[in-house]
Amino acid sequence: MRVKGRVNGRVSGRRPALVAACAGLAACAGLAACGSGAARRADARVATNGRPDAGPAAIARYGCGSCHTIPGVRGAAGEAGPPLTRFARRTYVAGVLPNTSENLVRWVRYPQQVVPGNAMPDLGVSEADARNIAAYLYTLR
Repeated sequence: MRVKGRVNGRVSGRRPALVAACAGLAACAGLAACGSGAARRADARVATNGRPDAGPAAIARYGCGSCHTIPGVRGAAGEAGPPLTRFARRTYVAGVLPNTSENLVRWVRYPQQVVPGNAMPDLGVSEADARNIAAYLYTLR
């Protein structure tokens, strides 16, 4: 992009438009990272209808920590799957589903239906346990 120079102390040419566009993009990115994204995640946590305090016990019962590192869950230091640290800040579940409570519960219950052949096995997680697991994961910021 060509910038012409200064005329009467002001930048002439296309630069003001470029600066305005960049400022607009930065503001939008800030909102996506903080405002709307954070609000969406907070809504998703509430929408799980799960109990975050019951999540760690369910995670331990299903053996999730044998593959994942999960903060706050004793013995959950697996390295086969991705670490679930700061899960509430993620945009996607399993890299393919928008991070909503419904998608997370679906993924925890039926990962082979969502992405056939992936490394996460169907473990027979109940609806209530999946909601508790999801509620707990949404506390990890």
